[in-house]
Amino acid sequence: MKPVKIALIGECMIELQEISPGVTNQTFGGDTLNTAIYCARLAHDLPLKIDYVTALGTDTFSERMVRFWEREGVGSSLVLRQPGETPGLYYIELEESGERIFHYWRSTAAAKKCFEYADSGQVLDALSGYDGIYLSGISLAIFTPESRRRLLDRLQEISGQGVSIYFDCNYRPHLWASSKEAGELYRQLYRLSDIVFLTTEEADVLLNGAQGSGVHDTLRDLGCRESVLKDGDRPCTIFAGGELIEVPAETVAKVIDTTAAGDSFSAVYLVSRKFGCPPEKAAQMAHKTAAYVVCHKGAVAPLEKMVITGKDIAKCSS
Repeated sequence: MKPVKIALIGECMIELQEISPGVTNQTFGGDTLNTAIYCARLAHDLPLKIDYVTALGTDTFSERMVRFWEREGVGSSLVLRQPGETPGLYYIELEESGERIFHYWRSTAAAKKCFEYADSGQVLDALSGYDGIYLSGISLAIFTPESRRRLLDRLQEISGQGVSIYFDCNYRPHLWASSKEAGELYRQLYRLSDIVFLTTEEADVLLNGAQGSGVHDTLRDLGCRESVLKDGDRPCTIFAGGELIEVPAETVAKVIDTTAAGDSFSAVYLVSRKFGCPPEKAAQMAHKTAAYVVCHKGAVAPLEKMVITGKDIAKCSS
């Protein structure tokens, strides 16, 4: 069987995470990279190929970064390597509740100009060979205006050719000049997207205070085909196929770290839907995955005990 090919676009950074006061652990992360890794884990039992799209340097950290995600099964054939450039860096402080405080150093990261390098046109051309493209609001925010324009133009072209577009709002106010600027760009993605993911907090800012079913109504009016509204540990709601569906979240006894909860949810949901699982079942599996992830420190939870695998998706889609 020909594999389903999904490319995820964004920025991977050097991650420093606080383990205890004055003690840190160094790894790599980024919202769409986290999603790519959780997608790739599902590919162990599905005809699925995952590739990551970004720009990096040729330095030691960039090399280690690529090896890190390749070990997880994420392909690097669409990664632009630029001599003299470097990746960004971020530091995570953890509160006792498991919530995070982020500090970023990314202003000169190679990923910002991802679609302006000499070989960027080849990468954009290659996107038409994929069945799905995933990006987030953070992806949009970190790109320069020119890289953003080139990417959006290309997404419009390939969505018209039948390539599915998946967009996670992941709105971060500090990355934008204003919510108005973000909202105008997001609306271009709503119109192109097969699935839009967002939280209740994001809907309040980006969709003029819309709540509940009003969020899905607004997104539908803006051209979105399917929308998933996440609400922390409360039920998510989904609009798909003309129906509004509510799916309870999983109960978690103790949250250790909320990093990548939403990223892992999106991974399982979009792959499940791409392989034909009903929305309710896709969300149930996505909730279970997110609940597992928040019980571990860091963005990438241990592979060995993943609660949802590609086998579960294969069963529900058969």
